[in-house]
Amino acid sequence: MESVVIVAAGRTGIGKFGGMLSRTPATEMGAHLIRTLLLRIGLASEAISEVILGQVLTAGCGQNPARQSALGAGLPDAVPGFTVNKVCGSGLKAVHLATQAILCGDADIVIAGGQENMSLAPHVMPHSRSGTRLGDIVLKDTVLVDGLLDAYHHYHMGVTAENIAKRYGFSREEQDEYACESHRKAAEAQQSGRFDDEIIPMEITDRRHASVFARDEYIRPGTTRAALAALSPAFTSNGTVTAGNASGINDGAAVVILMKEFKAAELGLPVLARIKAYSSAGVDPAFMGLGPIPATRLCLQKAGWTHEDVDLMEINEAFAVQALAINRDMGWDPDKINVNGGAIALGHPIGASGCRLLVTLLHEMKRRDAKRGLTSLCIGGGMGVALAIER
Repeated sequence: MESVVIVAAGRTGIGKFGGMLSRTPATEMGAHLIRTLLLRIGLASEAISEVILGQVLTAGCGQNPARQSALGAGLPDAVPGFTVNKVCGSGLKAVHLATQAILCGDADIVIAGGQENMSLAPHVMPHSRSGTRLGDIVLKDTVLVDGLLDAYHHYHMGVTAENIAKRYGFSREEQDEYACESHRKAAEAQQSGRFDDEIIPMEITDRRHASVFARDEYIRPGTTRAALAALSPAFTSNGTVTAGNASGINDGAAVVILMKEFKAAELGLPVLARIKAYSSAGVDPAFMGLGPIPATRLCLQKAGWTHEDVDLMEINEAFAVQALAINRDMGWDPDKINVNGGAIALGHPIGASGCRLLVTLLHEMKRRDAKRGLTSLCIGGGMGVALAIER
């Protein structure tokens, strides 16, 4: 079967909560990436068959944000688009769906990825249409309700991380050490310019001035274990999960362009990687952070690989403890995983992270001339997604 390939990949810098991207709608980020990538590879917008973008926090964003991004990028009205919500796996699920559409012959060239502005997510007032005759009116935070609270046990994702800590017995010190190392690697990568090729600069304009956003702003160089140890538990009074050993609340977007390999050759476009296999799997929602374990096992099985065959991996760091648990169960070589840091340091714009991991993996594989790569994320509600690529 003809391979589906990725011919272009880019992302915005990742903004901190309330930071540089906080007033930039997710649809503008997505549109900017689409427009820029098409210009960079010289591909006509009329050639696009479909746009598929993940976005989790869509309340108040208007109809079908992916379609807004497509038209905002200047794509013709005739190019359809749709939005995917698979929580933290949305951006990677969009790539799954794009691959399926191309393999089935339903599309020739698909733009896929994810976009999220968590800073702009609104508060909502449930039951306001029917009125409240007596008592308080409560506002609910959609970042929490739609993004970070388990819908089945009605507690924060951080509590699912505490569940994993209890099951596996990982200490606070082990989690803080992992988080500190993520920041060290990310800061080193940023300072040496290793993110420069994957980040597409974006002009940000406010009432006073315009500036160019071209760097991840959540990374904290100089993070120490002592500083992390001073933080209080964030989710349970005697817990081990803190704001320091968990991923952040962030803004950002990431996009890739996919087509069949013969089409890339026909158009004279370079192939960044071939899609080898992809998968989804489910786990107990109370231990949602373990989702990558069955997802990556299935993905490796479909690819015909063992984990020893993989040269580089980008595995999302929702929490240090879930990353530690996955690494222990899978027996992975830590030197192959998140070599430039992970979401604990870079941040986790939930609808975009799946594709962000893929973009980072693609660029690092090119830099190292690596042949096989794997990416995976855990998903709120108890799932995992994975994707295997080769060069």
